[in-house]
Amino acid sequence: MDLLTRMDPELAVVFPHLPVLDLGDVPRAREVLSQMLAEANADVEPAPNVRRRDHVVPGAAGAPDVKVRSYRPADQTEPLPCLYWIHGGGHVLGSVDQDDPLAEHYVNSVGCVVVSVDWRRAPEHPYPAPMDDCYAGLKWACENATELQINPQRIAVGGASSGGGSAAGLILLARDRGEIPVCYQLLIYPMIDDRNVTPSSQSITEPRVWNRESNIIGWRCYLGHEAGTTEDVPVYAAPSREQDLHGLPPAFIAVGDLDLFLDEDIEYAQRLLQAGVPTELHVYAGAFHGFDLLGPGTEISHRLMSDRDRALRRAFERIH
Repeated sequence: MDLLTRMDPELAVVFPHLPVLDLGDVPRAREVLSQMLAEANADVEPAPNVRRRDHVVPGAAGAPDVKVRSYRPADQTEPLPCLYWIHGGGHVLGSVDQDDPLAEHYVNSVGCVVVSVDWRRAPEHPYPAPMDDCYAGLKWACENATELQINPQRIAVGGASSGGGSAAGLILLARDRGEIPVCYQLLIYPMIDDRNVTPSSQSITEPRVWNRESNIIGWRCYLGHEAGTTEDVPVYAAPSREQDLHGLPPAFIAVGDLDLFLDEDIEYAQRLLQAGVPTELHVYAGAFHGFDLLGPGTEISHRLMSDRDRALRRAFERIH
């Protein structure tokens, strides 16, 4: 597919300057992404009205402790709703640091606390290690609601890209274990299907964006074997494989129409609706994967941020 001919005009200006992330060399790809995000955030100062704090919390049985980072309005002392956030990175890249500006934005725009988890990355730590970390952090947040000054009945789970996929998997796990109430799921272009058989998953091959080759490598690293080659992949790793979506919290799903996750995200939204789960789906014409992070100043990125923040505020307002 020729992305440029269909791309949003403002994103088309940004596109030629994007670096190529070669997942054939994961350590180098991590360095490139870290440098890219550092440059993008070079002029972003920490929000003076947001209190940021790191916590080390117990991991799953036999697993190491987990680092989580909390953000809350410095001038608020009453219990607030909480967004439990999972950063993206194709299951192999990224860190909790990359979403500091985003977390502070949520605090100021939505009026909530954010708790962000620093999960272990594949291939060094394949599934279930990252999901174990995500669940441990969520359980800790719920059990320590008083310390965090959050309302345990108003905890939403969200994430972007692989973080969105892990958020969807975590919500399935929370439903099935029945230990933690989750009121909402905020899934930003989530990575949820390891099989890579949809038309959109096959058509995006451009090296400057998350593409078919990157996706196959990311899933292989996460699952520890060839993705899509077996039927015993856990649904908490690849939520698209879950047949029963009943009993899940309301959802917001956003994706660009030039994103290889387009088809799997639309299909997941349809199946949520069919299962009686209130679901808001947004498809942004001319937008590639991660467009809001790579082109933050564009009108289409501002539109996603506005839609996303408004949906989260409404979700929290409905629960008291």
